[in-house]
Amino acid sequence: MQSSLNSIANEADLQSGLELLAQLDHSIGETIAGLEKVPLRSKPPGFEGLAEIIVAQQVSKASATAIFGRLRDRVVPFSADAYLQAGEQIWIEAGLSRAKQSTLEGLAHAIVGQHLSLDDLCKVSPAEAMDELTALKGIGPWTAEVFLLFCAGHPDIFPAGDVALQHVVGWLCDCDEKPDAKETRALAERWEPVRSVAARVCYAEYARHKGWTAAPL
Repeated sequence: MQSSLNSIANEADLQSGLELLAQLDHSIGETIAGLEKVPLRSKPPGFEGLAEIIVAQQVSKASATAIFGRLRDRVVPFSADAYLQAGEQIWIEAGLSRAKQSTLEGLAHAIVGQHLSLDDLCKVSPAEAMDELTALKGIGPWTAEVFLLFCAGHPDIFPAGDVALQHVVGWLCDCDEKPDAKETRALAERWEPVRSVAARVCYAEYARHKGWTAAPL
């Protein structure tokens, strides 16, 4: 099924995507109907948006929120240049691990040195954007895909390596056990060309299942 959505940038885009998704798959349509709300969860496409995703790697949402909050309080304005000027002591005080300090430092140098434009990544194909992002040390497929999903607003991205998404895909597709990343990616193909909308539904359903008021990312 074709989609006229070029991006998921606002509530109207999201609603259009949800309507198409419900037509594509009855099972996920029932899930959408049972959710009070599917959040848009749009983030700015620049250094701050990607930095927040990097901080969220492999930690709980509560920890990530606390660490990023401290970092944003100490780095003002929150830009690549200001991050580099802040220096290691500020990064440590914020609670960044050595690995994440290094990843953010490499990202900031790439932006300041004009070797990477995050704005331009929003305009190229997902494959090209993924190649550029994952070429940076410390940025793997999950981080790159989440950036394209929530910051670039790409309509057809599904971070199959995300455990929360794997669980929900398993429920929706009646799997006997949680699918791995490869299986999840294959199962999610049924939601093309609006897999980014399906990912938002899955995050919302996982939060509902857990009784959380916020999504797990």
